[in-house]
Order: sequence, then structure tokens, then C-alpha cells
Amino acid sequence: MRKHQLSQHFLKNPRFALMLVGHSNIKKRDLVLDIGAGSGVITFALSKKAREIWAIEPDHETAEKLRKNLEKFKIENVKIFEEDFLTMDLPDEPYKVFSNPPFHLSSEIVHKLLESENPPESFYLILQKQFALKLLNTDRHYTSQLGQKLIKKYQTKIKYPLKPTDFTPPPAVPTVLFEAKKIISSLDQHQDI
Repeated sequence: MRKHQLSQHFLKNPRFALMLVGHSNIKKRDLVLDIGAGSGVITFALSKKAREIWAIEPDHETAEKLRKNLEKFKIENVKIFEEDFLTMDLPDEPYKVFSNPPFHLSSEIVHKLLESENPPESFYLILQKQFALKLLNTDRHYTSQLGQKLIKKYQTKIKYPLKPTDFTPPPAVPTVLFEAKKIISSLDQHQDI
């Protein structure tokens, strides 16, 4: 059963999750973090597209359901972390994030990703539209302090609008798939050559 106090709205349809992942730059070689994995709708979609998935789910009952679902579908490229994302260590290697986190933790999650010693190459979060707009580099909307920090290192955009009916339970606010891709400086490009 979904825990209402966690303010999480889960995607209902695995095919829809697969389509959303298709809007990302996730490739077969990537390590991807799924923060607030729930019973695994996004985790399942990511397992088809990436090398390894870290499914992070702090709630024990939900993590057990996730384990059962992964076993049922014989998915072997997922590691389950039954812990709080905000206190866990991030990977040492390059990684990406694709996640539908609890809305009340969105700001803290973006802070942690941005300020970590090894920030992600890119991240895709399902966010409340109002919060996502404040993370964009645009003259049309107010850019928050967090957005100002973010746009120094990442190109940000809203990739896809979602409908309340895409979720269970339906959120009361508009939601979007938000993208942040690391800005590659000319110095970084020369190091790759």
C-alpha cells in the first residue's frame, strides 16, 4: 500500500514509463539511479535501457514488493538500496538519474545531486511543474536560487508534460518530466581527445 505521508504519486503504466525514459539520454552503458523506486514501474523501464540501476527505496514494505517484482520479471541488472537517498553515498563512477521522487523532497534531492563531489552527467525528475519552472534559465519565469546554481552547470528544460491520470493516486498539481544535462566545457572536450 502506498504511504500517503510520503507524498508520492506512482506512475501506473510500465509502457508509459518506457516512453518517458525514451525522452532521456540514457544509454545501454549507463549506471542510473531511481530515487524513490516504489514497486518498480520506472526501475523496470530503466532495466531495459541501461547497464545497471540503483533502485533506492527507503520504505521496507515497498522495497519488498520491488524485490518480488524484479524476481517475477527475472530482472538482474538492478541493485536495491533500502535507504534514504539524502544520506546515502553516491556512485564514484559517472552516473545518471531518472526518477519520480516524492514531491516534498524534490528541492533537497536536486541540492544533493548538484552539490555532491560527483554530480550526475544528467538527471531526469518528475516534478511539480511550478517547481520545475523555477529551475529553468528563462526570462518568462522567476528562476530560484537553486535554479541559478543549477543553470551554471546544467542545461535545463521541461521535456514532457504529464497528466494526473498517469499516476496513482493522481496528483492535485500539474507535473512534468524535467531534464538537466551537464554543460560540457571546451576544456572537458579536449580532455576526451
